[in-house]
Amino acid sequence: MEKAKTPSSLDESSLVLVHASHNTCYTYFIIWGDFNPDEITELLGLKPYEISRKGDKAKSGRINQISSWKFGYNDNYTWDVNKQMLQTITPLLNKISLLKDLKLRYNADFFLEVVPTIRFDEPTPCLAPSQEVMAFCCATDTKLDIDLYISTPDDYKGNNPVWEQ
Repeated sequence: MEKAKTPSSLDESSLVLVHASHNTCYTYFIIWGDFNPDEITELLGLKPYEISRKGDKAKSGRINQISSWKFGYNDNYTWDVNKQMLQTITPLLNKISLLKDLKLRYNADFFLEVVPTIRFDEPTPCLAPSQEVMAFCCATDTKLDIDLYISTPDDYKGNNPVWEQ
């Protein structure tokens, strides 16, 4: 008969598997600037998942001061977040010269957004971008923006799907 595993007999990799379902992460590519988002869509031949137009009223009630074009939203979390970054930018890899032209034409800013939310008692994901991701960011002057959120017991009270016992 096999002896039941106690906390002291569990290896660390089994603990990662137990807790990994609580961590989340999403990635996306965003262009900010003074442009018509429809022109960006047409020029790149890609459909954004969200746009905002300069001068329009935002959900907050404020008037947008710039336009934005968001593409490649990916919330397929894996501890190796580089995989998510690659999935987000892969459709853009053959559009580097177009992106450079758009950046100059519209004085636009490019960001690769990485937004992990980690439960305080769980292992953190690997946030290291690969050479391919870094090469894309360098070639297009894309800034890598990592917004890391840590959840603690005090953050989650009541019925919150992120904080489960």
